[in-house]
Amino acid sequence: MHIADVIARDGMTASFEFFPPRTDEAWDSFAASIGEFEALRPSFVSVTYGAGGSTRERTDALVARLQSSTSLRPVPHLTCVGHTQAEIEGILAGYASRDVSNILALRGDPPRGGAAAAPGPFRHAADLVRAVRAFNESGRHPHGRGFGIGVAGFPEGHPETPNTLVQMDHLRAKVDAGADFVITQLFFDNDAFFDWRDRCTLAGIRVPVIAGLMPITSVAGLRRMADLAAGTRFPAPLLRSIKRCEDSPEDVANVGIHWATEQARDLMDRGVAGIHFYTLNRTDATRRIYRTLGLQGRVGSQGAAARA
Repeated sequence: MHIADVIARDGMTASFEFFPPRTDEAWDSFAASIGEFEALRPSFVSVTYGAGGSTRERTDALVARLQSSTSLRPVPHLTCVGHTQAEIEGILAGYASRDVSNILALRGDPPRGGAAAAPGPFRHAADLVRAVRAFNESGRHPHGRGFGIGVAGFPEGHPETPNTLVQMDHLRAKVDAGADFVITQLFFDNDAFFDWRDRCTLAGIRVPVIAGLMPITSVAGLRRMADLAAGTRFPAPLLRSIKRCEDSPEDVANVGIHWATEQARDLMDRGVAGIHFYTLNRTDATRRIYRTLGLQGRVGSQGAAARA
């Protein structure tokens, strides 16, 4: 089922992002926690794809495991930088053979330390969206409609495109190419998100927009987020609260989880299409937010009833 269909059916989605573990020990640790994520019954889970396709095999392995051994619906990330047309078609054919229903189509970045990719068929995410749409139209997916296609959105701007009008043109190009839904970069200021969502509507972008949230659980994590999501604003009230308790890791985590919980509550009250939690493969913060908001089992149970 396409993500846009899930939103239309359930009213909103609640979902998680995973990254493929890099070592055997990390695999074992993550495998032990999958059941905890599964118990939350999310609408779907996304699986990241490293710069330049650097985690391709691990991404494929995690998607296959989730698809075959759990009730979770995996949505693989797919980046196009550094890939040929034949490689992209091969990847899509592999996911289609596993009955994967949705793809998150991203431009991606070159591998760390590597030169920018040479000019090729995929310069922008919109090019990849068109390739996925062409694959769908070829009839090679076991379901007639092919893949649902998601793309990224940037409520607080993209560091490579400071002109916000041009940035909105880029998002519109991805939607016009065939994207069905948008998942945003993480943010901490809901007013910025809602203003951006209104600007999407003014630009003629009508597909569902899913909000990306990442609870802060440590001061070190805060600094990593600042690097991960360049340009993301950290509101003064949030920083002030963290500053008051920065010497207590437990209190910092409580502040970050409370902030993300209130963000999610406000987003839900104001009709967001979905909330996507960037989990870093850890369940504790997400479980606490789910339980506080009454999300645990709510979205998933509606989906289960519809599939029964």
